[in-house]
Amino acid sequence: MPVLVVDDLHVAVGGKPILRGVDLALEPGRVHALMGPNGSGKSTLALSLAGGPGYEVTRGRAQLEGEDLLSLPPFERARRGLFLAFQYPPEIEGVSLREFLRLACAERGQGFCEFQRNYPQAIARLRMEPFDGRELNVGFSGGEKKRAELLQLYLLKPKVALLDEPDSGVDVDALRLIAGAIRDLADGGAAVLIITHYPRILDHVPPAEVFVLDEGRIVERGGPELARRIGEEGFEVVRG
Repeated sequence: MPVLVVDDLHVAVGGKPILRGVDLALEPGRVHALMGPNGSGKSTLALSLAGGPGYEVTRGRAQLEGEDLLSLPPFERARRGLFLAFQYPPEIEGVSLREFLRLACAERGQGFCEFQRNYPQAIARLRMEPFDGRELNVGFSGGEKKRAELLQLYLLKPKVALLDEPDSGVDVDALRLIAGAIRDLADGGAAVLIITHYPRILDHVPPAEVFVLDEGRIVERGGPELARRIGEEGFEVVRG
């Protein structure tokens, strides 16, 4: 049974329609991919589901485990188990990575002893030892910021993970590391949505289902072979 269901979702930004009726469902324990050209609405979908300011839902619905997601404020969506890994993670001065994660995990019901046990394991899994104690994302490279986002996912254990271009700005070694962490998340029962332009990360973590978004609508869906076709021929293969 799907953990997240999006039905006929229409979203406007600054009065301009961006999403024009998106339908999709994410299954627990599976990796899904959302592909599409620039300006197709991929990030708008993720940010509107997370409750980003300025994203006006004009029609449709989204449900997380049967509960109306869109009526909840952003922090309640996060508490319910929805996580958004940003395309451009912000730098937060004065807040250490460790303390940020300790407080976030406490909000998700994890006790201090559990955090003390899990944190070193997660740091080691994503090879983030040099960043322990540093300010959140401050001075991090693009790839390091993406690994810090995955570290948060690893510890928070969300029900749904929306990953906005986790492969952008990362080298080959970091890509393999990130892909392995995403597989671990899905194996742990999370529903994962990878948002990407390119299929290179999907070579490392094949999706169970691929959605293609164009001009604010899902225009095609399929399996890993669809991502490969797009990689070889571009998005014209789904435009007829």
